[in-house]
Amino acid sequence: MPLTGDIHRFDATDNVFMGLALAQGRQALPSCLPNPPVGCVIVHKGMVVASGFTQSPGQHHAEAMALAQLQAGLDSLTAYVTLEPCSFAGRTPSCALALVSAGIAHVHVAMLDPDPRNAGAGIEILRKAGIKVTVGLLDEQARHDLHPYLHGAP
Repeated sequence: MPLTGDIHRFDATDNVFMGLALAQGRQALPSCLPNPPVGCVIVHKGMVVASGFTQSPGQHHAEAMALAQLQAGLDSLTAYVTLEPCSFAGRTPSCALALVSAGIAHVHVAMLDPDPRNAGAGIEILRKAGIKVTVGLLDEQARHDLHPYLHGAP
């Protein structure tokens, strides 16, 4: 499946939830540095059930912080993430694999991660697990917030 060029019409509700994820990401600064200030919101049946932002290095990324807040038994969850979930493990586990393990059904990603260690690999992990993924929701706002902090950004 292509990483870009996916045709998906986002509705106003999607924009609101990604806007909340962007606001979460802004809360990460400055303690998340040198990691990018990523935000995540998880939605169940139209309501936010968890949210998170990148913590200081070695601590939870946005997705892990949000997933840690989830109550058991929720299904059909949608995650809104401002930057492609990481595919690799470093000081923290892979966020893409954590989303798969949590049973997330749909992930909206604002922008792909230009870091060559990721660069689409996180999206592929999600898609191979059967998770519906859309890329590009509020991408201009995400790029504005994240660009100064991204490694490998053009």
